[in-house]
Amino acid sequence: MPAFHTAFDALPSEIPIFPLSGALLLPGGRLPLNIFEPRYLAMTEDSLAAGRLLGMVQPDPALPRTEVGSQVYKVGCLGRLTSFAETEDGRFLITLTGVIRYRITAEAPMRRGYRRALVEYGDFGPDLMEAPEPEIDRAALLDALRPYFKAHGIEANWEAVQGTGDAMLVTTLCMLCPFEVREKQALLEAPTQEDRAAMLVALMQMGSHGMAHEGRPS
Repeated sequence: MPAFHTAFDALPSEIPIFPLSGALLLPGGRLPLNIFEPRYLAMTEDSLAAGRLLGMVQPDPALPRTEVGSQVYKVGCLGRLTSFAETEDGRFLITLTGVIRYRITAEAPMRRGYRRALVEYGDFGPDLMEAPEPEIDRAALLDALRPYFKAHGIEANWEAVQGTGDAMLVTTLCMLCPFEVREKQALLEAPTQEDRAAMLVALMQMGSHGMAHEGRPS
């Protein structure tokens, strides 16, 4: 169990939300962020003073903007602020560790310029549990990973990859790979790690094929 464990019945029903396209946070994953906009500096300050929890969520590109900004997907991930540093020019360098997914039921009034939402955690309770290693076809994952990284020009520490457990490897790759917004949202909403791993392999295979096709002369 993590050193800082949040009980399911102690989860907040109202949270600050950080809409950020392409930024995927998954339970157990670590997301570094460079905070510089005044509203998000205020959000970080408030989160530090109140449980260190905030919600990452992606804007939904299929929906029109509203007076408060982009409409967001209903499912996001609550993160705990586990690393914090302030730069000389007033930015915050933070790391969020994923805690549990949530579903937005309504937006709450804004505070100090940043958005807040009423959320429920429904059947995402298993995100808080230390689950056994998922049953993942690691060979298929690595077979898809190598051409995908090559196609996208991503350098990898293969020794570190080999030494990473299946669950953390899937989580890290889902967050790291440059998938489209809709694809990242699908990975977030996958019911289980096995489902997420299968989707990850399929997305990498399609991504490798697409890049190879684009590179052929016409």
